[in-house]
Amino acid sequence: MAFAERSGRGSDYQFGALALFFAMFTILTALGFQYIGGYVPCMLCLLERYAYYAGIPLLFIALVLTAGGHRRFASVLFFIVALAFLANTGLGVYHAGAEWKFWPGPTTCGGGESLTSSAGNLLNDIQHIKVIKCDEASLRFLGISFAGWNVVASAMLMAMSFAAAFAAWARSRTA
Repeated sequence: MAFAERSGRGSDYQFGALALFFAMFTILTALGFQYIGGYVPCMLCLLERYAYYAGIPLLFIALVLTAGGHRRFASVLFFIVALAFLANTGLGVYHAGAEWKFWPGPTTCGGGESLTSSAGNLLNDIQHIKVIKCDEASLRFLGISFAGWNVVASAMLMAMSFAAAFAAWARSRTA
């Protein structure tokens, strides 16, 4: 007998939990590269994080609803998360394409750091700002940039979230 059957949790819960943990791992990795590795994110990098910031709490709530037997509501939340990661996949493709010079990047992209000091230190801070362009990859691993890896992660999260949504919906109709 499978674990899901013994625990009373079906594939909706399993796919949702997998998506939650993978999303948390992905955003923590991005934050680690930023705060530990010193890689400053560009404007598009920061925009690509919104799906994670919204998706993680929604996935958690959907899992709680699933465990509580409210699968129809959970399926709606899983579906919303899947759509967020679908949009994020598209944004990542745009970003990675701009890095590979397939098309121009945004003209307004100039860096992810903001000034947070007092007016007295403003000139000193301006001299030390690293401008990060959206159309230049700061690092490539296995030939893929951060934006490219975000495409891979977002597509996987989209698939997991859609699978959880459809499984939750199917279980809600049989319960």
